[in-house]
Amino acid sequence: MRPFKSFLTSEMEAYLQYRKTLGYKTMPAKSYLLTFDDYLLKTEADWPSFTPSFFLEMRAGFTLETRSINAIFSLIRGFFHFLAGRGYVDHNPLRDIPRLKKNVVVPFVFSPDQVDQLLKSVSRNIRTTSGCFLTDLAVYMVVLVMARCGTRISEPIKLLRCNYRRDDATLYIERTKFGKDRIIPIPKKVVAEIENYLSVRQSLRPNDKNPYLFAGREERCLSDNTVRAAFHKAVSDMGLKQPRKVLGNVSFNGPTPHSLRHSFAVNTLNRIKKTGGSGQNALPVLAAYLGHTDYICTSVYLRVSDAMSRKNLVDFCLWQRVNK
Repeated sequence: MRPFKSFLTSEMEAYLQYRKTLGYKTMPAKSYLLTFDDYLLKTEADWPSFTPSFFLEMRAGFTLETRSINAIFSLIRGFFHFLAGRGYVDHNPLRDIPRLKKNVVVPFVFSPDQVDQLLKSVSRNIRTTSGCFLTDLAVYMVVLVMARCGTRISEPIKLLRCNYRRDDATLYIERTKFGKDRIIPIPKKVVAEIENYLSVRQSLRPNDKNPYLFAGREERCLSDNTVRAAFHKAVSDMGLKQPRKVLGNVSFNGPTPHSLRHSFAVNTLNRIKKTGGSGQNALPVLAAYLGHTDYICTSVYLRVSDAMSRKNLVDFCLWQRVNK
């Protein structure tokens, strides 16, 4: 990633190093600081420039989503707290600047039938040529694990062979989004498909030394972009491709690979409720399975109904806008 260029270069680098000693990762903090760095260069700012109005003008010029702006300003606020603690500034100029109110986000949720259709669509797009077949099959396996186990896209991509335990029917997921490890049980049908994939891979690449469970090329893992491309092609083939809609303070997201994780959670809770169980009581278990640090984060799925209810909500909001 490119270096900082403003007059605060050394201070920004020192702040990132300080965060590193506390156990934080470099990204996305450096990306946020680079945004601030660019603004400093654009405005030719110096130390006396740092007033609340300077930052309010900076924020007003952003065309990003509210959550992205809040994330950037949270990082910058922490940076100036760091500077104040070391005597570079007398006080934190962002101290009294409140966070922007977030839009209510309604994620796209695939119904169980749509999840099945999506997997079939990805499967149909597997190319049979020798140079592409195994890679495309590995991509299908990643999408399958995301859909059936509710994982983040990075988790099945980074799985090593040793992370899969056939006898226990589990996957060991290391170093997740929150730096946690977890072991999750996987459905028997997923185990069968993994075994089939490994068998095919062994027969076509008998000397294969790729350490990843779902192999990319040249002993590397699959590319995130490769999996995303296959997902979006399948969605397009199904006729479900749609842009994000913003209606008032509500954002209706279009389908993304992360939608499979949302769908897994919502459909799991729906099945529990249909069998007479309590979705509320299931939250701690579901949170542990998904790798959430707090099951309160999982509770949002209780407020998201199935895909048809979501569609009705979008249609209702559109109707309200047209008939105002």
